[in-house]
Amino acid sequence: MMPVQTAALRGRPLTTVSTDHSTRKIIAMKNTLQTGLNRREFLRRAALAAAAASFTAPWVPHLRAAAKDTILHAAVGVGGQGGSDLEMFTHFDYVKLVAVADVAAENTARWKKEFPNIRVYTDWRQLLDKEKQLDSLNVATPDHMHAPIAMTAMQRGLHVYCQKPMTHDVSEARALTKFAAEKKLITQMGIQIHSSSEYRTAVQLVHSGIIGKIKEVHAWSNKKWGDMEAKPDRTDPVPAGLAWNDWLGVCADRPFIGGGYYHPGSWRKRLDFGTGTFGDMGCHIYDPVFKAVALTSPLSLKSLGPEPNRWNWSINAKIEYVFPRTPFTAGDTVNVTWYDGDQKPPQAVLALLEGEEAPGQGSILIGTDGVMCIPHIAQPKLYPKAKFADRKLERVKGLNHYEQWLEAVRGTGQCSANFDYSGPLTETVLLGGVATRFKDLTLELDSANVRFKNSTAANALLKRAYRQGWEVKGLA
Repeated sequence: MMPVQTAALRGRPLTTVSTDHSTRKIIAMKNTLQTGLNRREFLRRAALAAAAASFTAPWVPHLRAAAKDTILHAAVGVGGQGGSDLEMFTHFDYVKLVAVADVAAENTARWKKEFPNIRVYTDWRQLLDKEKQLDSLNVATPDHMHAPIAMTAMQRGLHVYCQKPMTHDVSEARALTKFAAEKKLITQMGIQIHSSSEYRTAVQLVHSGIIGKIKEVHAWSNKKWGDMEAKPDRTDPVPAGLAWNDWLGVCADRPFIGGGYYHPGSWRKRLDFGTGTFGDMGCHIYDPVFKAVALTSPLSLKSLGPEPNRWNWSINAKIEYVFPRTPFTAGDTVNVTWYDGDQKPPQAVLALLEGEEAPGQGSILIGTDGVMCIPHIAQPKLYPKAKFADRKLERVKGLNHYEQWLEAVRGTGQCSANFDYSGPLTETVLLGGVATRFKDLTLELDSANVRFKNSTAANALLKRAYRQGWEVKGLA
């Protein structure tokens, strides 16, 4: 599902937040219900408000005087989530789309039809070599190409919006975070719900102390981005219009397998290309926990679920983290446990919801003075219900995640999920993926040096070599 767009709305900032395909529809429905408007009436009023704002509201963000009036923008990966991201960016009339790159011809054709003057590329490296006047780039490819594209763009001096997870490998996340900070580039990771009212409210409630100090956290997703079967032993024809070698990118050459095994549907399940359920959803669901509890790098972590096979991520993960204390935690350390697939928090934890069914995805924070459930995606709930029944909870206003980044690029705002924040978040999630390869082994982390203290084998999985001809300075 694509974000709603009309001719009247193009060039006007949106108040909704786009996210992955499974949640964009939920957010759109929730926004409509919260305003009490049906879709047609919502669009009518939004168009009228936008038109009026251009004459009567000089405070509207995209009408403010800014250091940069026009952003020259390009995008790599413009189908699926990438298409949704680009829809959002091109709503703003100060964004000029210059070029797009995608390995699938049907994706670039769609944007060429809508913006006839843009230049179209199959190989993102050619785009970055030839387009010398760009200000910014957004990246929305499969996970394995996030880091090489984002790093190369930043080395060209471009500001970067990168989909989650920020990188495929742990070492890449640290490298991108460091480089962006050194060069003072404007960055944002595509954890759009970070800016939503739901997650911002959850963070504010924890910081207010309403449930006391946090003792433990349980977070989960019922998705199953894994595959316990062996890779099919066959080679299929590469579809017309798909640049398979460019799709592989930094990964080793291999035959194409059709039926959606790699492209476009199930690459998240494959070790070389995706990051499994945790990589897909952990950056979303850990986000309000990470922010609310002010977590840093973990001290240790251990996987209790099944190990991946040679080709694919497993399903039904359970990963236990131990983090150092923060101003919002009750003890010297705090445990945060991740579950996915059919794994769920213990019944004793679910019982804290007082008979209410746990959401399919979300988290439970257990504090010294109460419990909070943060559904993915809905406003947080507090327990025991009787204790908080008379407490009026102020909802924190949501922000437009895309506009934050664009305004920061213009010099008139700042990002809340820049690489300084989203790099460590991504790193923490990706460490969990490494841990799944070593069931029941407690991995002790030396965060400063990006290595495990007690496993050479695990350290070998923090960084991988790129395919010859696809190397990127500063990465591999």
